[in-house]
Amino acid sequence: MDDGLVEAIRKDYRSAPIDARDRVMLDYVVQVTRDATKVGPEDHRRLRDAGFDDRAILQITLITAWFNYINKVADALGVGRS
Repeated sequence: MDDGLVEAIRKDYRSAPIDARDRVMLDYVVQVTRDATKVGPEDHRRLRDAGFDDRAILQITLITAWFNYINKVADALGVGRS
């Protein structure tokens, strides 16, 4: 990825020049991160409609959960704090 695209995604993926499929995936990732208890069949349907199969949905969910977990561990241990 070029630096401009990375910066655009970092600022706001919703207005970044990415395809609709990636935007649907990132919408799901944000929802899982904010409140996974509110994820439901409609969210999975949107992913399927965007072309993700059940295996891909599982992988997206597992990777998102793992990053959320490891970031919480790092925060609790003060990793990266001065």
